[in-house]
Amino acid sequence: MKKRVLFSSMLLTLGVSLSVLLFSNLFTSNSNSIFAQSKQLGAKSNPIQADEFVTKLNNAYNKVAESTLQSVVNLEVEVSYETKIPEGMEEFYRFFGKPHSNGEQRRMGSGSGVIISDDGYIVTNNHVIKDAVDGGITVTTNDKKTFTAKLIGTDPLTDLALIKIDASNLAPAHFADVEDIKIGNIVVAVGSPLGLNATVTSGIISAISRGNIGIIGRDIEQKGGNAAIENFIQTDAPINPGNSGGGLFNINGSLVGINTAIASQTGSYIGYGFAIPIDLVKSVISDLMEDGKVSRGYIGVQISSIDQKMAKALGLDEVSGVLVAKVMENSAGEKAGIEVGDVILKVDSKEVRTSGELQNQVGLRRAGDEIELTIWRDNKLIKKSVTLKGKDNEDISSSAVVGDEDAKTYNFDKLGFKVEKIPTSTKEKLGIENGVMVSEVTPYSEAQKSGLSRGVIITKADKKDISSPSELKSIIDKLKEGDAILMQVQYEEVSRLIAIEIPKTQG
Repeated sequence: MKKRVLFSSMLLTLGVSLSVLLFSNLFTSNSNSIFAQSKQLGAKSNPIQADEFVTKLNNAYNKVAESTLQSVVNLEVEVSYETKIPEGMEEFYRFFGKPHSNGEQRRMGSGSGVIISDDGYIVTNNHVIKDAVDGGITVTTNDKKTFTAKLIGTDPLTDLALIKIDASNLAPAHFADVEDIKIGNIVVAVGSPLGLNATVTSGIISAISRGNIGIIGRDIEQKGGNAAIENFIQTDAPINPGNSGGGLFNINGSLVGINTAIASQTGSYIGYGFAIPIDLVKSVISDLMEDGKVSRGYIGVQISSIDQKMAKALGLDEVSGVLVAKVMENSAGEKAGIEVGDVILKVDSKEVRTSGELQNQVGLRRAGDEIELTIWRDNKLIKKSVTLKGKDNEDISSSAVVGDEDAKTYNFDKLGFKVEKIPTSTKEKLGIENGVMVSEVTPYSEAQKSGLSRGVIITKADKKDISSPSELKSIIDKLKEGDAILMQVQYEEVSRLIAIEIPKTQG
């Protein structure tokens, strides 16, 4: 009996051992699949270790993003606009499901803004909030709180606007020093592009004092108002629709400008964006905050930048300054003795190299402020003190109607244009006493390259009044090859100065 029990125990022990062995083998064979998560995935360490400089730069970007996002808000704007169905087309629009009622319509738009005070003042673009309905501006801060904003004031000439929300303890942006804004500086653009809130993109400052782009104030100029102030910071930090009104910040997290436009044929980013510089932003919003409008001062002149040919014609040693093409009647400039053909080189002690820089410097001043202009006239430097006037004190309109009656002509073959006398009836319409009219311009000629076109009236050459083609010929005949001549021209409502270089003989 004992042998049978012992044998049974041995069998039981053997069975248990076999079971453990089989289970152990099963566990081992399936461990790869059952506990695959314990397997090493990817390399055990990063392939390179960034050097200290790169690590610090990366950390700097992190800090800039974290700090600036608190100061940038998203705007949702309900806009009112008028629709008018062409007479007789009502059934057409109704058939195709188009809006078929005349009158006010509503749509939604979006943009960005920058907090500039802890109690709720926010700067944005005028075009973002333009035509907003009462109570139609909704602000969303970075912590997802929403507010209804009140419109404080707008300045279409700089495309800036000031709004306010009822809030406290906000994180306003720090303003950079405009003197520290230089080409090549690292910048980040912060805003809500394409409906994506709290977006940060980076790049550098590609150019400064970028003007004559024609992206703001067109409707005002077309109505006979003052020209828009365009003196932009250009950046390659990606800016897209929705970024408008957001901030452009430097590597220290300070605000250098307000993003306002992109250079694009598609409506989206293709390489360059533009921001309004912080000094102009500060000047405008200070006025808007004080009384809801801008009390900007004006010299009252039409201006253009200088190119190499123009500099040669004016006797300048370098290409710099801003040329006065017309002085408005009863303007501050006329009272101060500014003349057509003057080259403005400085405003007070600040050098101006382009028309945008002059507009910006004058735009920082108010009506009634006195400025000192350093001017190049008749190959010497002079100074003029100008007391700026408001736009309501200026006669900014002028008119010109071009006649086409037959008259004696002269063909300047080498320069590529032909002129003829202006009939007396046309002079009376224009209100001018002298001049010759350009009747033909040769394509690709020096005249065309300089901006001369058919219908333009040349009133002066080398600062001398022109009354006939022969008088113009006598002045041009005195010039040598390589010389340049300055001519005052008028077309429609624009008076300007152009320079034509006498081409050198080939051969």
